[in-house]
Amino acid sequence: MQIHLILLLTCILLTGCSPEGNNEPLNENPAMKFTIKELHQSYREKTLSVSEVTQYFLDRIEALNPELNAIISINPEAMKVAAAQDVSLANNEDLGSLFGVPILVKDNIETRELPTTVGSLALKNNVTLRDADLVVNLRSAGAIILGKTNLSEWANFRSERSSSGWSAIGGQTRNPYDTTRSPCGSSSGSAVAIAARLSILAIGTETDGSVICPSSFSGIVGMKPSIDLVSQSGIVPLAHTQDTAGPMTRNVEDAAILLNIMAANKHMALAVNLSKDELRNKRVGILRDSSKSHEGVDALFERAINTIRESGAVIVDDLRLDKPRKFGRDSYDVLLYEFKHNINQYLASSPDGVSVASLQDLIEFNLTHEADEMPYFKQEIFLKSQKKGPLTDQVYIDALARNRRVTREDGLDKLLETHHLDVMIAPSGGPAFTIDLLNGDHGVGSGITSYPAISGYPHVTLPMGKLHGLPVGLSFVAGANSDAALLSMAYAFEKNHTDQKNEI
Repeated sequence: MQIHLILLLTCILLTGCSPEGNNEPLNENPAMKFTIKELHQSYREKTLSVSEVTQYFLDRIEALNPELNAIISINPEAMKVAAAQDVSLANNEDLGSLFGVPILVKDNIETRELPTTVGSLALKNNVTLRDADLVVNLRSAGAIILGKTNLSEWANFRSERSSSGWSAIGGQTRNPYDTTRSPCGSSSGSAVAIAARLSILAIGTETDGSVICPSSFSGIVGMKPSIDLVSQSGIVPLAHTQDTAGPMTRNVEDAAILLNIMAANKHMALAVNLSKDELRNKRVGILRDSSKSHEGVDALFERAINTIRESGAVIVDDLRLDKPRKFGRDSYDVLLYEFKHNINQYLASSPDGVSVASLQDLIEFNLTHEADEMPYFKQEIFLKSQKKGPLTDQVYIDALARNRRVTREDGLDKLLETHHLDVMIAPSGGPAFTIDLLNGDHGVGSGITSYPAISGYPHVTLPMGKLHGLPVGLSFVAGANSDAALLSMAYAFEKNHTDQKNEI
């Protein structure tokens, strides 16, 4: 049964075959493979309606989500909004940048129609009746909010041996390439939804790797933008010095379009140059310390480097990011301090249907509902965070300062400036590891992820190839506020790498 399901989902992902296995399309509507621009072209030509496209994805979610557990809730207003947009189409009104484009948002991002649960039963009634700032921007651009995606509960910040993609409300999200394997976290559902074509676009959030790892595991494009490029307002917080929402898509161009909308009213539009030539004469640093996890990953990385070299870039090889001895402890301390501070602030203004008003309340709620909330792993992180003091503690202040120095001046900035680099690349990690609810995650991650996460610099991952049928991502990292340049170079790699044989 399990083997049949794996083959079925792989078939659906790669060819669009039906659940019955007769190789006919799941639905004749071709929107499942559309980019934003292609979808808009169909709307202009009136070969598709917004209602048809929206219903198609809702049907697809109904068919596939019982096995993938990628979606927590569906927007009951989605078809009503779609119908109103069809009236606009009939009247030949101007289309917004995301007009009629279905999108899913991670369930730690507020939308007015649905509760924002972070996967926890404690917040199952957290109906705030408000939109996060980024959701306001999405709606203004015409996006159709389909629903909320599953995630690692509390953005994977409850237990030190959690299983990525598991939440008490949504269950275990599963990798669509092999449902016995992890989707990574915490933006698990968003990544799986895009890979399985449950939507055209999705939003994830990241504090340290939570967009990059799931995107790599599911073979999609994911971006962690520069800190503060996208408003944090209306997102259930973890750590304010690192939290950001980011786009998760099937191609770089859609990610660039989506990021511009997410960041609206904060900055000027990102000038992303979408050209195959954007790597020409660029100096690209190769981070070898992040490519030692698997010989198959190393081989894919070499092919990626060769693509970049053939694209006209100058390769600067064998660079290192050396982590100081206290780096891990400092990074963890900052998150523990900030989580307690931020979650206490957020819960203090929760609606009447929410019974918890502090981190201590959450701890007690989980103990009271232990059978449902903690059947596999506990809440060691919550307990450690609760013991921390205020953000005025010198331990926190010093740890934050050391983190920034290590990742900025002594880390990414030093390499970029010393070697006159435009960008650095590394594998985003290894292939997906198997799900283990009892022992937790056990894969080997990328050594690069924490540096852009802590420094606040942008980070993009996109497909590099497959290892035994499992996707492996390639990371692009650059300096402060280099989001547009990073996307431009990632786009060039995407276009120049497609003709290569990239499966091992």
